[in-house]
Amino acid sequence: MNDPLTNPLLRPWDGPLGAPPFAQVRAEDFLPAFEAAAAWHRAEVAGIAGQTEAATFENTIAALERSGEVLGRVRRLFWTLSSAQGTAAVRAIEGKVSALLSAHSIAINHDSALAARIAAVHASRHAAGLTPAQVRLVEASYAGARRTGAALRPEQKVRFAEIDARLSALSVQFGHNVLAATADWVLDLGADDLDGLPPSQCDAAAARAAAAGAPGRFHVSLDRTDYESFLGFSQRRDLREKLWRAFTERCDGGAQDNWPVIAEILTLRHERATLLGYADHAHYALEDSMAHMPAAALDLLQQLWEPGKRRAADEAAELQALIDAEGSGFNLAPWDWRFYAEQVRRSRYALDGAAVAQHLRLDAVRQAAFDTAARLYGLSFTRRADIPGYHPDVWAWEVRDEGAGPVGLLFTDYLARPEKHGGAWMGSLRVQESMDGEVLPVIYLVANFAGAPPPDTGATRLSIDEARTLFHEFGHALHGLLSRVTYPSQSGTAVARDFVEFPSKLMENWIVSGEVLSGFGVPDALITAIRNAASYGQGFATVELIGCSLIDLAVHGSPQAAADPRAFVEAELERLGMPPAVGLRHRFPYFTHIFDGGYASAYYSYAWSEALDADVFEAFVASGDIFDARLAKRFREEILSVGDTRDPMESFTALLGRPPDPKALMRARDLVDV
Repeated sequence: MNDPLTNPLLRPWDGPLGAPPFAQVRAEDFLPAFEAAAAWHRAEVAGIAGQTEAATFENTIAALERSGEVLGRVRRLFWTLSSAQGTAAVRAIEGKVSALLSAHSIAINHDSALAARIAAVHASRHAAGLTPAQVRLVEASYAGARRTGAALRPEQKVRFAEIDARLSALSVQFGHNVLAATADWVLDLGADDLDGLPPSQCDAAAARAAAAGAPGRFHVSLDRTDYESFLGFSQRRDLREKLWRAFTERCDGGAQDNWPVIAEILTLRHERATLLGYADHAHYALEDSMAHMPAAALDLLQQLWEPGKRRAADEAAELQALIDAEGSGFNLAPWDWRFYAEQVRRSRYALDGAAVAQHLRLDAVRQAAFDTAARLYGLSFTRRADIPGYHPDVWAWEVRDEGAGPVGLLFTDYLARPEKHGGAWMGSLRVQESMDGEVLPVIYLVANFAGAPPPDTGATRLSIDEARTLFHEFGHALHGLLSRVTYPSQSGTAVARDFVEFPSKLMENWIVSGEVLSGFGVPDALITAIRNAASYGQGFATVELIGCSLIDLAVHGSPQAAADPRAFVEAELERLGMPPAVGLRHRFPYFTHIFDGGYASAYYSYAWSEALDADVFEAFVASGDIFDARLAKRFREEILSVGDTRDPMESFTALLGRPPDPKALMRARDLVDV
């Protein structure tokens, strides 16, 4: 079905605001669509590479930006469904799609004639009268060609292609293993097993069991939201341990064992990096980041690590004292930490997480995010019930700017389903650009909140951390929606990995502000408790995050790690002095960020971006109004709208008039005097 008249995936999207034709999507149409679109793209690139005219920005770089539009559309649609609505039919072709796209990309990147034209434009870029954004695009195109092997010898290109194809297949395998291990297990409970659980979690567990054909039972899943809530509130220590072991032992042996996959991925990443002339994968991955070098990322992480460990030790001693006071007679274990930390929050700060969640209805938190964007940036969000999503849970929203008309289209998909990958993320079905007229972005947000029973799924209650997650991903969405660039490769979130989390981390600050929480009807006493308890638990939170970041850099910076990654990770944990009752936020067998995502050697980006966010939110607070219109306008103009048209450090400096304050994150995490 390669005929664009018969395959709906190859036709332009003519839905309202550029909405995809989800109702017409069939899994069996994808492979033919990919084959046809890839062939069209190859023909376009061949035309660019084969020109007899001297290479210029317009006939080479801009032409490449215009090429592959159909393939890009099909690709974005497929990976959206693969991650958020991964039916068996879609999952069955993921490997073939990944292999096809890998081979297609390599064929283009290794085209010597094309590489020569890109190099010629790069050599004359400063004398060609280009704008700063065009110069940056040329430099990115040249670096991208070099980093994908354009300058390698023919036999090296063959090996590079083999490595790339195998890494693509291994990434798919890793993700499939995690998804299967997560979906294949539930904690099956009876009514007498629910002591301490919030009503909202009980309702969601009952609905999940009923859907699985077990009415009257309660099923707790391995989704992180379920897991963290259960460990925080369940009074049954035996069940907390059972759930903790099931969650942390996923893909650690058995049918979905990911350790062999990890070993091969690490081996091939190191080989690819050295083939390109880098010392290791960490140096390769960070070259185009804000940090530029692993040493700079490590410097930030090490500033946080020891103070975080000391704070975690103080927290652990306090939790052990609680256990001892009960006369329980056991040592603090990982499955105890969240439960007893919740007791501290209740007793010391009068913060009852379950009571807070009763005010945080999903539909109200979503509306609060919209209202925050309205106050900061003058945006409005209108439900478009006439625009279907890829699942009934998915809602479409028309986004408008009070001063400039339509901004784009946003899809929200917040409830957990078995066919979803775990976690939460933002993606683009279409990016903003204006090469040949304004193209509005089509953005989607995905989460995995345990839904309230139908029909009122909007009554789903969120913890304060889940509400932060919603605001975090919404920050990514605003980055995509408010982009105002010319070239698609520079649009929205197409920025350095350690900068892309900056707008999303910043957005989290508003959900815990008194002004926003009071809008949910949260009592003043609870708002005060949330504010007073903000610094509690920073030892635990810092250690589990920074530990992952340090070991991510370590395994990708050492060629020895691949020989026995399990032993290497254990040795690193020992060397770092990882508190055993804390552990890593993501154990390696299910660490999809770095083995089935774009964060290999870059998990530090969360801390790096948080440092930027802490600095900027201090400026909002210092203004006397966290909705300060002048500062919000500058953030929109200097950060959200410019995409990758300039170096991110230039953007940050343009915002505050100075480089980032390296101590801001220490202040935000209350670690300065630890």
